[in-house]
Amino acid sequence: MIDIHTHLLPGVDDGSPNADHSAMVLARLFGEGVRGVVCTPHLNASRAAEAPFGHHAELLAALRDRAPAGLVLHAGFEIMLDTPVFDLSDERLGLGGSRARLVEFPRRGLPPGATEELLRVRSQGLVPVVAHPERYHGCTSETIATWRELGAVIQCDAMALLGGGPMTEFARAMLAAGHVDLLASDNHGDRRSLVTACTWLDEIGAAGQADILTRENPALLLAGAPLRAVPPVSLHKGMFERLRELIFGSRRPAGEPVP
Repeated sequence: MIDIHTHLLPGVDDGSPNADHSAMVLARLFGEGVRGVVCTPHLNASRAAEAPFGHHAELLAALRDRAPAGLVLHAGFEIMLDTPVFDLSDERLGLGGSRARLVEFPRRGLPPGATEELLRVRSQGLVPVVAHPERYHGCTSETIATWRELGAVIQCDAMALLGGGPMTEFARAMLAAGHVDLLASDNHGDRRSLVTACTWLDEIGAAGQADILTRENPALLLAGAPLRAVPPVSLHKGMFERLRELIFGSRRPAGEPVP
């Protein structure tokens, strides 16, 4: 798996506090099957020209020395679109040096010009990757469909699929509509992970979608290649089958034909 959204660059934002902690989290993620991690500290678009590229590069190089062999670390940013006018063309702002820009909006609500801001990213020859749209007050399925039509990539937080309440309902609705392109953990030096969501998807019969969401599409994104379409996840059928398995175990309900 490749996790394109984490806050594991130590001591630079509200994520991992130090290198020891980051190394511990990376070891755990590697043990869960993660083979690529993009470190995406917070950055406001209005301060993009002042991004501390050199300092972050030093931190990332030191972290690579402590990461498990076989775990590839990439640089990046999570960019808050806090202004309608911005320039994100510097390649160092991209995920792993790609044309993809991980962007976010304020959780309290989408700005009136949110779609125009994503169009501005596209106009700079870039691919906007919208982080955790399930969090944004006022975001709708129609909004997501519009964003995807203009070329935005939709990244859902893996743990949002497993909670409860409106955020989980919206995240699952996007998944059921085939409107999620990527899953990421948004790990802040905590227990958030891709593996739990992948296990859940496997249990409801969506292992193929999990593979695209956490392996194929993240790799394609970092390589600058077109992403694969993710088939809609049939949540109701999967949950019924899982419930039946829990109730009946290996026993076939009476009267059910043998396939």
